Amino acid sequence: MRKTITVAAAALSLACLTAPAQADATITEGKVSLSVKGSGLSVRHAGGWMDGHGTGVQARLYTVYQGSRTDLTRWRDATPRTFGMTQFSDVDWNLHGRRFRNGTWLCVQFNKADDEPCAKIHP
Repeated sequence: MRKTITVAAAALSLACLTAPAQADATITEGKVSLSVKGSGLSVRHAGGWMDGHGTGVQARLYTVYQGSRTDLTRWRDATPRTFGMTQFSDVDWNLHGRRFRNGTWLCVQFNKADDEPCAKIHP
C-alpha cells in the first residue's frame, strides 16, 4: 500500500470536503483508492474510486479486525466521472462518526478491480 493522490483523488477529495478534518487518510493500491475522513477512532466519511469507467461498477466497504473480515456496507453503484482526460468511477458513504476498535482496518472493494486498499483506524 502506498499513500498517493492522483488527479481523480484530488478532485474527489475536494468534492467531499465539508470542513477541515484531522486524522484523514488517502490510500492508493493499483487502480483503486480509499479516502477516510475522521478523527481518532471515529470515521465520518469514507469514499473510494477506481481508475476507468465501466458498466455495472460497484463498491463496498469492509473491515478487518484481528484477522476477521466483516462487510460494513452492501454493494453500491459507483458513479462514472470524467475530468479532462481522466476517467474514474467513485462512491462514498456517510458513516456519521461511527467508532471502530483500535487497529481495525477499513477497506474498499470494487467488483471490477483486484486491488483493495485499506486504512488502519487508530487514535
